[in-house]
Amino acid sequence: MNLSELVINDITPIGIDQKISAVKQMFNNLTYSHIPVSNSEGEFIGCVSESDSHCFNSSETIQDCEYAIELFSVDEKTNWLDVLEAFAQNAANIMPVLSEGAYIGYYELNDIISLFDQTPFFYEAGAVLVVKKEPNDYSFSEISQIVESNNAKLLGAFLTKLDTDYAEITLKINNTGLSDITQTFRRYGYEIVAGYEEDSYVQNLKERSEYLKKYLNI
Repeated sequence: MNLSELVINDITPIGIDQKISAVKQMFNNLTYSHIPVSNSEGEFIGCVSESDSHCFNSSETIQDCEYAIELFSVDEKTNWLDVLEAFAQNAANIMPVLSEGAYIGYYELNDIISLFDQTPFFYEAGAVLVVKKEPNDYSFSEISQIVESNNAKLLGAFLTKLDTDYAEITLKINNTGLSDITQTFRRYGYEIVAGYEEDSYVQNLKERSEYLKKYLNI
């Protein structure tokens, strides 16, 4: 997926010499969790969060509170799943985008989440199967081989849980008949957690995604 069309550049990083009062005013006019910050040379150096800004004296400058600047961003070539992970790791709804180290704009979390709707996992008809196995025993190549050996195609797969005991993998399969596929998975040592031969599971994910997008727009 080409994310370049999702880069927004209507916010210029605020200078580190600006007062906290200016930061608070920006947050009053925006719905973002963070605002990008630049140093005296105009170079991006990180972000200041809305929650932190409320803890600082309005007469102070950002530089006075430099210890609270959070250094996170993604490169313009970062793939969308890694971008989504960066959002989650930093509890942010805005993600600065850099090109060769220079700030060129930002992504909105809402826009990145909406990319899920464009994947075959959501829009293709099929069944959803949830399997689990010990972390060192599963492989996506084996999972794909099991599905394809039953004359089906794997439309998507992702880890929904991973710990020392087991890995749980959610699969979207284009064949709604899961009986033969689940039997094959069991022969390969996989435990079947759940199987949904209709699209109710995916529809539920869509509804949750829509709810999250509405929440982010509040």
